[in-house]
Amino acid sequence: MYVPETSDLYVDKDGQRYYFCSKGCMEKFLSPEGESRSLKRRLVIAWLFSIPVLILSYALFPQKDWVLFILSIPVVFYSGFPFYRGAYSAIRNFSGNMDLLISIGVLTAFFFSLFVSIFPQAIPNSSVYFDSSDFIVSLILTGSYIENISKKRASSAGDKLLQMMPKIVHIVSGASIKDAEASSLKAGVTLQVRPGEIIAVDGTILEGRSEVDESSITGEQEPVLKTAGDRVISGTKNLNGMLIVKAEAVGADTTVSKIHGLIVMASSGRTKVQRIADIFSSYFVPVVLVAATASFLFWYFYLKSIGNPLAPEIGILAFVSVVVIACPCAIGLAGPITLLISAEESFKHGILVKNTGVFDRIRKINRIVFDKSGTLTSPLPEIYDLTGDIKALAYAASVESGSNHPVALSIVNKARDLGLRIEKAYQVVEEPGIGITGKVDGKEVRIAQDESGATIVEIDGDVACRFRLRYKLRDDAIETVSALKKMEIKVSVLSGDTSKEAKSVLEPLKLDEVITGSNPEEKAEVVRRYQEKGEYVMFVGDGINDTVALETADAGIAMGSGSDITKAAGDIVLVNNKLSTIIDILTISRSTIKKVKENIFWAIIYNSALIPIAGGVLVPVFSTSVYSVLPILAALAMGMSSTTVVLNSLRLKKSIRKSIQSEKMYEYTKNQGETFVS
Repeated sequence: MYVPETSDLYVDKDGQRYYFCSKGCMEKFLSPEGESRSLKRRLVIAWLFSIPVLILSYALFPQKDWVLFILSIPVVFYSGFPFYRGAYSAIRNFSGNMDLLISIGVLTAFFFSLFVSIFPQAIPNSSVYFDSSDFIVSLILTGSYIENISKKRASSAGDKLLQMMPKIVHIVSGASIKDAEASSLKAGVTLQVRPGEIIAVDGTILEGRSEVDESSITGEQEPVLKTAGDRVISGTKNLNGMLIVKAEAVGADTTVSKIHGLIVMASSGRTKVQRIADIFSSYFVPVVLVAATASFLFWYFYLKSIGNPLAPEIGILAFVSVVVIACPCAIGLAGPITLLISAEESFKHGILVKNTGVFDRIRKINRIVFDKSGTLTSPLPEIYDLTGDIKALAYAASVESGSNHPVALSIVNKARDLGLRIEKAYQVVEEPGIGITGKVDGKEVRIAQDESGATIVEIDGDVACRFRLRYKLRDDAIETVSALKKMEIKVSVLSGDTSKEAKSVLEPLKLDEVITGSNPEEKAEVVRRYQEKGEYVMFVGDGINDTVALETADAGIAMGSGSDITKAAGDIVLVNNKLSTIIDILTISRSTIKKVKENIFWAIIYNSALIPIAGGVLVPVFSTSVYSVLPILAALAMGMSSTTVVLNSLRLKKSIRKSIQSEKMYEYTKNQGETFVS
């Protein structure tokens, strides 16, 4: 629901002001976990009392109406309270929503039943509607709970980002080094950053030489050699040398903290698509009220004109019956249960849907933006043009097995692929920007680069083998981009890489736009520019530097091979790591929303069919006694509509499987060729 900035309900958080339509929405924003627990309690109470009410409604015993009344109080006034709060907000904003429609149906049924229980002779032969009021609440809460489960994220991307930062740092004070909490740091202090540690500040290197993994910020896997005078960024990893760093930005001023703030703002501020049920309700609420009021007025004035003394009672019966029967419980289930089934079936095809609300946004996507490294290309370089003694690669892998350098990982992977035995290495020394040495089986092994840029492996001073490294496009990248273009979806790439190879590796894809050298904030800004032009944007990435863009985009897709932080930020995770799965996601989203609309259609049909009867169209045939069976008809309509919604949603499984199979024509296999960049 749109909330104007004149609302007196707002929260200032991370430099951004958020406005709310009600205290309930504000509390949900501030404490989503608390809201989830509250919803679960209300749902348990609702079913705990609704089931006895349903059973006892068809029993015969003294004071039955009063027993039903007492059992209904917790359901109507505790479990149903959030609906009344939402209805009040809708009235304040002069709009209609599901909460308003539900509230009218529940409260009308409850208070009419209470009136009949207190004054049984006021409306002779009239039945109570306590079971209807209870089941309206219980069924809608069930739908809300299902929706809540599908949307709930296991963890926050922003919190994970902060958790990776070191808690303890090493402060250089004269000739001594002492440990201190990172939270106590002030700008200007000097830190020692040891090999393998995450850099806690933004600053300048005073002493030392090391390779730094900046993939968390730039997305590029190749480490950058850093020496005295170079700047380092918080959140990056010192790989293999000791560094003395002067802190220039600490705490909230560091790059990592700023990225965290951007993630929170993007996640909270993302434009959400209004629920289809609310859109329906905005039209249906006034229709129902008009129909109910018209029924009351017709029977009141008609019966009064012919001298019938029951004119007021019949008019009230008609009004209540229309409102109660029209309250569409199944509409509350239509969206959540369909989305849950779709998410469950998607997971079987390697698609983990963390936020089912993304389905409605995905069906509108007309531009997809990819990160380059690790997303369109393989995350690690591959070895090619290998010459010399292949066994020398086993020695190289033995020395490199303790390193987390991308080149080292590639050498180890290649050795394993070739079935080579990796031995324990001794006296391993890694020289940043130069190479690595060690002893294996008593032999001196050295891995370095020669003048041509090739990697050489020396054993006891002699070159034993030589090879080159290159990144390649993922096997299904070309076919996936081609399929997207056929669907008239524009495709762009945002990369933190500034190398000449960045665009050459992407050339075979024939992209609409390639932007290189982008930091996390710039990636998000480009996404916003697309959105400002009226485009619906999907962002696909795998690195920490992609998290802000993932949250800013209309749909964020994280690669399964990506960081935990990236996967926490994405709406969907490609567990199978296949780019071609994006086509499946587009297909599934369209099928899912189509099914939601079908469910709402059938729910409307069932609930609307009895409105004329509730309004009294059959009174001339069966007299006013028709109102004695309306509670049964209302319960039957609720049951049939809810059952239809569930069964129709289950059909979605077959539809998804069929759609995915039809999209497999573009499947790519290795024997069809590969595209590389050196």
